[in-house]
Amino acid sequence: MATGTKKTAQRQGFKTGEYIVYPAHGVGQITAIEEQSVAGHTLELLVIVFDKDKMTLRVPVAKIASVGMRKLGDPDAVDKALETVRGRPRIKRTMWSRRAQEYEAKINSGDLIAISEVVRDLYRSENQPEQSYSERQLYEAALDRMAREIAAVNKCSETEAVKQIELNLSKAPSRLKAAAEAADADDEDDQEEAA
Repeated sequence: MATGTKKTAQRQGFKTGEYIVYPAHGVGQITAIEEQSVAGHTLELLVIVFDKDKMTLRVPVAKIASVGMRKLGDPDAVDKALETVRGRPRIKRTMWSRRAQEYEAKINSGDLIAISEVVRDLYRSENQPEQSYSERQLYEAALDRMAREIAAVNKCSETEAVKQIELNLSKAPSRLKAAAEAADADDEDDQEEAA
């Protein structure tokens, strides 16, 4: 396989230097467009670097649509995702293994709203019961994907993006109500101890 010259150009609306979302890996940056000769055919490849995972992917231009690669969301999409995490968690009453598969599929869909639904549904505040290891893993994966895209769209650090997400999670009406109920229960315990 002879690697041809690197090109700085635009292919199917994607250009070098641009950040994109690749469903199975999250946010990456197109660093080059290369040509490779394979069995007498010339293939154009987008070179995508995922800094955080220390990984480089070469995607044939012809496969962009079929792998589900997409442009970053816009600020409206970010607002919609943050609005989603402020919503009421929706936990299906099915076996954990089934739910875990559904969460995994949402995370790997690359869809920002689907990922924010996983963050919303698996988030636990201090006054809620502990998560299982697998719940925590899925929550962390979804939070990481969501934060990376928000950071890229808002041109901020991932840490700032996580803070923004967590602030919105804490504003969810059901969480505010739960926090208020927990505080009331603590006050009643304190009063009983004082009596």
